[in-house]
Amino acid sequence: MGSQHAKTAPYYFVPGPSKWPVLAGASLLLTMAGASAWVNGYGWGPAANIIGILATIVVLYYWFGEAFAESESGLYSDRIDLSFRWSMSWFIFSEVMFFAGFFGALFYARSITMPWLADIDHKILWPDFTAQWGNTPGGTIDPFTKMGPFPIPTINTALLLASGVTLTISHHALRLGDRGKTAFWLLATIVLGAVFMGFQVYEYMHAYSDLNLKLTSGIYGSTFFMLTGFHGFHVTLGAIMLAVVLYRLMKGHFTADNHFGFEGAAWYWHFVDVVWLGLYVVVYWL
Repeated sequence: MGSQHAKTAPYYFVPGPSKWPVLAGASLLLTMAGASAWVNGYGWGPAANIIGILATIVVLYYWFGEAFAESESGLYSDRIDLSFRWSMSWFIFSEVMFFAGFFGALFYARSITMPWLADIDHKILWPDFTAQWGNTPGGTIDPFTKMGPFPIPTINTALLLASGVTLTISHHALRLGDRGKTAFWLLATIVLGAVFMGFQVYEYMHAYSDLNLKLTSGIYGSTFFMLTGFHGFHVTLGAIMLAVVLYRLMKGHFTADNHFGFEGAAWYWHFVDVVWLGLYVVVYWL
């Protein structure tokens, strides 16, 4: 994780029994149950979702705090470092599969379902329907306007690409032992992520108020908001991770040759960048 006492332990450290995994699972279950109830119109959904999110934050704060303390006390060795790297790699792979499910749903709806609804067998039901993405059978949902790539999605693409560059500069500075430069460019990365999220919030407001594009706007609206919304959630998580790394950096927790806490957060951020490039092309252009 980035201890100043770099890899001093000659063994594989095994932590004792912990309550945090169980509490994390319970808080995440409450979060998702609340979110599901919220989007389905149940009154208790918003409160449950917010309570679950707050509980998850508290659990992660104390759980990761214990991990940081273990790292700084010199308990982690090369074996632990390798374990963290494999764990982060598999976690990112699971996130790849998560987004692959949504991209797959988009492909199925656009390339299979739409032509099927427009074929000759369905002309009796919807004679005016054409297989163009964003079209809906007349009278089924309120009319809406599709979201285009200009200007906000293109600006956001530039912001995330720039954040990948600033994060890489920060990493190279850390490897050279320049803590001031590392902190500056890491802060720049966090700011770019925050600006990205600000633009996305504005885009959602524009979609609802000006385009009548909502989560309930058929398969187009649901796939648009699920893909971009979950990506925005991941950007927010990535920015929080980088902010924690910045705090630890200022506390002196990393060295030039031992800083996986920084690297793990950087891997995640670059993954988020790559997912956005796919979204930008598939959701906004095609």
